[in-house]
Amino acid sequence: MAKELDRIPISKVRRAGKFVTTGAKVGVNYAKAYGKAALNGRFDKEALDNDNAKDIYNSLSELKGSALKMAQFLSMDQNMLPKAYSDKFAMAQYSAPPLSFPLVKKTFKANLGKEPGEIFESFSKKASNAASMGQVHKAEKDGKQLAVKVQYPGVADSIKSDLKLAKPFALRLMNVKGKEVEPYMKEVEEKLLEEADYSLELKQSMEFAEKCKTINGIFFPEYYPELCAPQILTMSWLQGEPVGAWMKREQKQEDSDRIGQILWNFYMYQMHVLKMMHADPHPGNFIIDEKNDLGVIDFGCIKHIPDDFYGAYFELTGHEVLDNKKRTDELFRELEIIRPDDTEKDAAIISEMFTELIRLLSRPFNEGIFDFSNETFFNEIYTKGDQISKDPEMNRLQARGSRHFVYFNRTFFGLYNILHALKAKVDCSTIDFMKPVS
Repeated sequence: MAKELDRIPISKVRRAGKFVTTGAKVGVNYAKAYGKAALNGRFDKEALDNDNAKDIYNSLSELKGSALKMAQFLSMDQNMLPKAYSDKFAMAQYSAPPLSFPLVKKTFKANLGKEPGEIFESFSKKASNAASMGQVHKAEKDGKQLAVKVQYPGVADSIKSDLKLAKPFALRLMNVKGKEVEPYMKEVEEKLLEEADYSLELKQSMEFAEKCKTINGIFFPEYYPELCAPQILTMSWLQGEPVGAWMKREQKQEDSDRIGQILWNFYMYQMHVLKMMHADPHPGNFIIDEKNDLGVIDFGCIKHIPDDFYGAYFELTGHEVLDNKKRTDELFRELEIIRPDDTEKDAAIISEMFTELIRLLSRPFNEGIFDFSNETFFNEIYTKGDQISKDPEMNRLQARGSRHFVYFNRTFFGLYNILHALKAKVDCSTIDFMKPVS
C-alpha cells in the first residue's frame, strides 16, 4: 500500500494552493516537453501525459475526497482520457495513500468520543484498503470480525469547492467546454455529497441488502448502527477474496462465468425491479467467497432511476427500435440527446452517431448469451469512443444527454469492464433472478 499520510489539507486556502501548485507542475512539464521537442525535432506526447498524470494523481491523493473521486470517476471510461491518465487514476479505486493512525484516532474521538482501542477488542492500525473518500480497518468486538470504514477529514466540507477547483483540469483533459457540462457536474456534486453522508450510506446499505437478499449468489455485510457515526461506518467483515485479486489468478471458465452471471443478474435486478442501482461497480467493491458467491460492499453511491429516463433508455436497447429512425429520434429528444435548438443538420449528425454507439453498447442485450472476453467488441467500443472524441462536428456539438447518463454510463462501463476482465460468458436474456446460478 502507498505511504501513509500524516495530514490532509482541510482549509479552502490550503486546498486551493495545492491545485495552484499542481497547475504549475503541469506547466513545467509542458515547458520541458516543448524544450525537448525543439532539440530533437519530436514532441513526445506519451512522456508528457505520463509526467502530468503522475503529478496530478499525487496531488489529488494528498487532497483525498471529491478531488480524488473525480480521478477515479474519469478512469472508468477508457475513452475519456489518454491512457496514461486512466491507468494512473484507476489507482484511486483501491490503492490510494492511507491516513496515518493518529489521524484515524482523531476522527474516532471527534465522532464517538473514544479511541478505537476503547471501543473494539482489537483494531488494525494499518488500513486494509484506502480509496478516495475513506479507508477500511479490520476490527473485532464480541467475537465478531468487523470492517470499520473511516472517512477522511474535511471530505464533506470541501466537495463543492474542490469540484470548482478540479473542473478546469477535467475540462482540459476531456476537451469540453465548461457551460456544456454544468448539469453533469451538478449531478456529480449531489452524488458526492450523498457519498460523504455516512448516516445516509448506513440507511441505504441496510435497505439495499434487505431488498436484494433473495437474489441467488449474492451476500452482504451486517451493519452495526450503534458503532456508526457521521464519519465512521461499521459492518461485518466479509470473508473472501477481492474480485481484482481473484481475477489475477487463473480460474476455471465455469467459475468466471458463474461470477459474471451473478454480477449481471444483480445489476439487472436493481435496474428493472428496484429502479435504483449500486453506481460504483469496480473490483474493489466486490469479494468472492469459497462457494464462489459474490459479496457486495460500499453502498455510498446509489442512483435512483426516474421512470421516464428508465423507459426511454431501455427502449433504445432494442435493435428493432434503432431500426425505426422516427421512434429513435423521439427517444433521443426525450433523453436530451437531440435538443430543441438543434438544427436539422445537427440533429441528423447526432442521431446517426448515437444510433451507431447505442447499437454497439446494447449488443449484449440482443444476443442472448454474450461472451465478454470478446476483444473485438471492446476494441469497437474504444474505437467508436475515440472517433467521437476526435470528430470535429461532435466536438462542436459538445456534451449530450440527460444528467442521468452520468451514473448510468459509469455503471455500465464499470460492469462491462469487470465482465471483460473476468472473461465471462453471460446469459443477458430474460432472467429469473431467484433461480440458482450454476
